[in-house]
Amino acid sequence: MGSPVTHWSVQSSNPVQYEIRACQNLLDPSNSTILEGASDRGAQRRFIVTDRVVDSLYGERIRAYFEHHGVEHRVLVLDDGETHKSMDAVLRVAEALDAFGIDRRREPVIAIGGGVLMDIVGFAASLYRRSTPFIRIPTTLIGLVDAGVGAKTGVNHNGHKNRLGTYFPADRTLLDRSFLVTLHERHISNGLAEILKMALIKDARLFDLLEHHGAHLLRTKLQSPAAMGPTPADVPVDQRLAARGLHLDPATEVVERAIQGMLEELQPNLWEKVLERVVDYGHTFSPTIEMNALPELLHGEAVAVDMALTTVLAERRGLVSAYQRERILSVMEQLGLPSWHPLCTPEVLTGALRDTVRHRDGKQRLPLPVGIGSAVFVNDVTEEELSAAAQALREHVAGVSR
Repeated sequence: MGSPVTHWSVQSSNPVQYEIRACQNLLDPSNSTILEGASDRGAQRRFIVTDRVVDSLYGERIRAYFEHHGVEHRVLVLDDGETHKSMDAVLRVAEALDAFGIDRRREPVIAIGGGVLMDIVGFAASLYRRSTPFIRIPTTLIGLVDAGVGAKTGVNHNGHKNRLGTYFPADRTLLDRSFLVTLHERHISNGLAEILKMALIKDARLFDLLEHHGAHLLRTKLQSPAAMGPTPADVPVDQRLAARGLHLDPATEVVERAIQGMLEELQPNLWEKVLERVVDYGHTFSPTIEMNALPELLHGEAVAVDMALTTVLAERRGLVSAYQRERILSVMEQLGLPSWHPLCTPEVLTGALRDTVRHRDGKQRLPLPVGIGSAVFVNDVTEEELSAAAQALREHVAGVSR
């Protein structure tokens, strides 16, 4: 613009496409799903990142899989847990990629682990040579339904949850529920919290499933009954079963509805240009509670405490009935989730809300449930209202425990 030119305006777009696929028995040597597309993307070399827990359970099978397929590989094993979700871990991955001499485009990094591990690897992949493709194979429920389906990466920094991060979806996410068999029940509960989140703000049918089958799903670790034989792959699974007079088993329907609901919310707003996001329900106060409670609380447990608190807040505003509040807290108990934590003090909660306001561009944009299966955003929660809701929740939980 002008003569001489003094101003340039650049506009571009970056279309995004990634795949999420439900699979079975990924580590079976006869199953080549992990290496699909390898013929034109470097068939002979792969760099795998996992954590100590997964390595102790599946390390031999992981190495045997790549050896069976004649793939040169290296497995990097990181420390597990939220306390190790740091830039140090990201830099360790980057240094190992250098040492391996990974091809930037033809050799996707493979992350096999939970949400923490996938966040670390995704962040490293987004930074390494300014973008290196990666594949996610979640081994936890929270990885299957939450961390493994979106586009965000991140690590904790300076005492804050996910303070550093990028938007960088994996090329593929491969979901194999058989990994859940080796999880401790507490980690199943941890993932069920994120499923409950989707139920409360979006999907009343999902809530009903959790209410009626939650204890069973927890006990059976969301494993489905035995497979019913081959069916045409090009027909959606629910149509195939319905045509045979059958229905999805509760575990499959719960996982599918949770993922479908999450993707419906994420796809049109993948870069979070719109900051009013119903999937932020349970994530207003929980980041501060979780980080202050480390290593006592898992992520989903902190989210559950947040949801219990905001359910009571919604009840006091007339958005949720006392009966609905009782149902919600009862389902939390069935799922093995906490509804209270001593860190729910006025000081901690108001500090968390202030930090959230900075994160959400100067407004609270706080999602509250409306009944069960819907939500509304508010911007006018006061410190006094928040303190009163926390006190009411504490008294309710104390009364129930007696």
